[in-house]
Amino acid sequence: MVVAATMRAVVLTGHGGLDRLEYREDWPTPVPAHNEVLVRVGACGLNNTDINTRTAWYSKTVTEGITDDGGKGGFASADAETGSWGNATITFPRIQGADVAGEIVDVGTDVETSRIGERVILDPWILASGDWLDTSRSLYFGSECDGGFAEYTTIRSENALLINTPQSDAELATYPCAYTTAENLTARTG
Repeated sequence: MVVAATMRAVVLTGHGGLDRLEYREDWPTPVPAHNEVLVRVGACGLNNTDINTRTAWYSKTVTEGITDDGGKGGFASADAETGSWGNATITFPRIQGADVAGEIVDVGTDVETSRIGERVILDPWILASGDWLDTSRSLYFGSECDGGFAEYTTIRSENALLINTPQSDAELATYPCAYTTAENLTARTG
């Protein structure tokens, strides 16, 4: 498969309101690095992490809950230096989108070329080795690194999980972050 040098993407240009999202048709297509795969995004869901990252709601200086106004316009009290899921500084521009299903179309070095053509769902927790709960050393796909609000995305090979199901990409893109958030909330109340 020939992959174009540019792609369509929705790019976050900074923390704040909906005006910080920019649709582009000329964004550079990522190239898979060592131990990464390039995924053609079949579907990408929208979830709380995308809104929370855009608005900097994760910042320790924000003490109010998500509101309609905050979700649309961001939080004036947010400290942009700690506005990510892991309380690190996010570099902009950033492509958001944690919930991705698609197909591997290219691989980086040290990834078997037999992975090309695999249908995958992406695990958004890009965990550090050792203490996997140490958020200061872990990343969340679409927050601290580029995600799936684009035609293509790259991710660590082990985070691209082979899937064999009759469910559509749109159905699968409801699982990685959004479904597990709901599952965790249900477990807390049960």
